Amino acid sequence: MDLLKEYQKFEAPSSAVTRDAETLEAQCDNLYEAITIVAKRANQVGTQIKQELDSKLQEFASVTDSLEEIFENREQIEISKMYERLPKPSTLAMEEFIAGRVYYRGPELEASAEESSKA
Repeated sequence: MDLLKEYQKFEAPSSAVTRDAETLEAQCDNLYEAITIVAKRANQVGTQIKQELDSKLQEFASVTDSLEEIFENREQIEISKMYERLPKPSTLAMEEFIAGRVYYRGPELEASAEESSKA
């Protein structure tokens, strides 16, 4: 799965946008829980994007670590610029949350599931 293409077509603003707290609270009945969910998803998105970028840039890694032999590779620069143009992971996570594309469950759901399996 190519995350770059997925997130490029995702409609997320590139700058800061003021959000209505009631809209976030309506998603899971608790504003602080909603913010925590978005923050955890932003960490996941950021990690996924970084891993994908690292794997693509790994192709350009040189075997020698000499400072004199640093080459400028156009393709490597273009890949880096594409990732730099992506919206921030927190913005992507917020858009996913508002659109209802984030799955989450609370500890009380897990506890009730464990109790019902024991019975």
